[in-house]
Amino acid sequence: MPDIFKALASITAWILWICGLAIAVITLIAMNARDVLFSSDALGLNDAVAFALAAGMVFLAVVAMLIRHKLE
Repeated sequence: MPDIFKALASITAWILWICGLAIAVITLIAMNARDVLFSSDALGLNDAVAFALAAGMVFLAVVAMLIRHKLE
């Protein structure tokens, strides 16, 4: 395979990894600012969606790195 595909797979994986971790950290900070991080109330829908999005992005980053590894 041409090297451009390996480079694109690496760039995509890093962008997904960084964005996924950033969304998770920002969500935790926002939850802490609203005092719902350690409360006994149910998790809000927007927080649950943000965590699901972050987990999905991290999972896709791992898949992208596996695809990049197979391109070698």
